Amino acid sequence: MSGHSKWKTIQHTKGAADAKRGAVFTKLSREIIVAVRQGGGPSAETNFRLRLAIQKAKDASMPFDNIDRAIKKGSGTLEGSVLEEITLEGYSASGAAVLVQAVSDNHNRTVQEVRNVFNRNGGALGAAGCVSWIFDNKGVIVVKGENLNGDDIALMAIDAGAEDVKIEKDYLEIYVLPENMEKVRTALVDNKIPVESSQLSMIPKQTITPDEKGSIQTVRLLEKLEELDDVQTVSTNAEFSDEILEKIASQVQS
Repeated sequence: MSGHSKWKTIQHTKGAADAKRGAVFTKLSREIIVAVRQGGGPSAETNFRLRLAIQKAKDASMPFDNIDRAIKKGSGTLEGSVLEEITLEGYSASGAAVLVQAVSDNHNRTVQEVRNVFNRNGGALGAAGCVSWIFDNKGVIVVKGENLNGDDIALMAIDAGAEDVKIEKDYLEIYVLPENMEKVRTALVDNKIPVESSQLSMIPKQTITPDEKGSIQTVRLLEKLEELDDVQTVSTNAEFSDEILEKIASQVQS
């Protein structure tokens, strides 16, 4: 499996994560609201999807009051917009598959905004089902920290139920079936392993490696899509080399 979020190191380099914290909280709130309405109610004990959404919010340091307010909106205790989940599919200019998952109170607006981003960045929005078959829904747990013994952590995760582990220079990505994610995360935390995040992600079954121009175009498309208010997640089957990512990061800094 490929590192599903490797290209996002560019966003961290330019400080986008902190700058857009408010937007991130809005997206997380919508995820919680939808989880309550469609996942089985406001109880995290019985609603698996809500438990995952709350954990994701906590990983992002979202205040408890925000989480509680989102749960109340989802349950109808507080007034909130009618939200709809939307999945859109397309291709980047390099031919990479791009899967966009959004939550919106206006279907037509969201589709048009996503279409415009594809068009402006050399990509194309496709028909439903054109790329979704390339992806599997997996739990992804990220462990990050200095002086980690990757092999030991990988063995621990696999013993707890993980399917695969990708060891990078300063972090690990642990892939699990969605139903095993809580068990694996708990095993890591109990062993004082620093878990940075855990969430469900669309992981490609096969990847492509665009050339330098195609990689730059694809990264720009992904970033512009993620900047849209209604977009929750963006997935791709493009794989980027460290050299190209470093070059893109240096262009952002200059």
